[in-house]
Amino acid sequence: MLPVVALVGRPNVGKSTLFNRLTGTRDAIVADMPGVTRDRQYGFGRLGPVPYVVVDTGGLVEHPAGLETPMRAQTERAVAEADLLIFIADARAGLTSQDHFVARELRRAGKPVFLAVNKAEGLDTAMAGADFHSLGLGEPIAIASAHGDGCREMMDLVLADCEPEAPSDAVEERAIRIAIIGRPNVGKSTLVNRLIGEERVIASETPGTTRDSIFVPFSRDDRDFVLIDTAGIRRRSKVDDEVERASVAKTLQAIDKAHVVIFMVDAHDVIGEQDASVLGLALQRGRALLIVINKWDGVPQDQRTDIQRQLDLKLDFVPYAPQHFISARHGTGVGELVQATIRAYDAAMRDIPTPLLSKALERAVQQHQPPMVRGRRIKLRYAHQGGRNPPRIIIHGNQTKDVPESYTRYLANVFRREFDLFASPVAVEYRGGKNPYDTARKTGHETIKKNRAKASRTRGRRG
Repeated sequence: MLPVVALVGRPNVGKSTLFNRLTGTRDAIVADMPGVTRDRQYGFGRLGPVPYVVVDTGGLVEHPAGLETPMRAQTERAVAEADLLIFIADARAGLTSQDHFVARELRRAGKPVFLAVNKAEGLDTAMAGADFHSLGLGEPIAIASAHGDGCREMMDLVLADCEPEAPSDAVEERAIRIAIIGRPNVGKSTLVNRLIGEERVIASETPGTTRDSIFVPFSRDDRDFVLIDTAGIRRRSKVDDEVERASVAKTLQAIDKAHVVIFMVDAHDVIGEQDASVLGLALQRGRALLIVINKWDGVPQDQRTDIQRQLDLKLDFVPYAPQHFISARHGTGVGELVQATIRAYDAAMRDIPTPLLSKALERAVQQHQPPMVRGRRIKLRYAHQGGRNPPRIIIHGNQTKDVPESYTRYLANVFRREFDLFASPVAVEYRGGKNPYDTARKTGHETIKKNRAKASRTRGRRG
């Protein structure tokens, strides 16, 4: 599983800025005032030697009042679920009594703690951390999260003992790993039991019955699977049970571990902000995605069209994700769902030959040319595959930095259609520079010319 790294410190020391830096997003709200972050914020860390889950927190306050009380409780839960802790202090404000309090709390957790002294831009590195040695947490690491200074070096140190991800071909034999995610009580555990044909996990009408990610191996249709049943994700403001504190981190770990993600919703509920947030995490990781609408048998016929229309509107940001209407309790539609999962896995792991990709790119450009930039046409020359799960297509050409997002979406849709990349996001990346194959051909032509000239000279001397 991915290591979980929590960012902890007193309010307004730059935790959210560092969170955005590590995840490469702007998911955390950043403002120059304390207390903006209240709930825990989760994301996939991208800056560092190995992937990880990073958790932003509101801050630890020694004597909380008002909103500081739930904010402190959220932070304590983040500390409890984390594997590694980054204690963030403010180099410009210097050491405070609140920093001493945070240090005591983190030592009590009994987990590895790394002390980062933030806002150190323009300061001497040794001087920035001088006051903080007294906390007894080892050598302070001077960083500037707003500019990125020292952040990569810090994560190299934090994650030094974490093993890199195993190559996809070597992970857990050849089983298709499926993460089932969604809000509590949508029927995730019932679906697991239906798929494997036995009461393997507890299914109850009480929300929150599943408290951890559960791995369930099974075989069906001559294929091996590993199901990952996850705890449901509720709005964090509604999570008051101490046992549920790690559900979001576990779900993110399950998404990362999976080949295919099944996102379940209850046909009787509306798609809410939290559903969209969970879907966004699956999209961020690039996993093949199936959307399952459960308890469909209980929806009256005259309401089904309206519900389908609402789903299409709410889920228009994942148009490639097929929707399956099932009853996990009675088994309706479950067989088709298994076949769709196999198809999605095969698409996500597909190897696509370079000549076929380049031909598909050539046809796409002929049908719809890239736009003009500063009077010159963007030229896309050839494509090759750069990775799987998700399928990653690397396109080489000129002025590739100016390719608009709309054209990238067009190409992704073309590749998805041409190569049946069912249910998968297609990551399209661009590279500038010359086509190495053109260089090889040019070199070959020059060699032929030289050989001909040499032969001609030889014949001339003989004559």
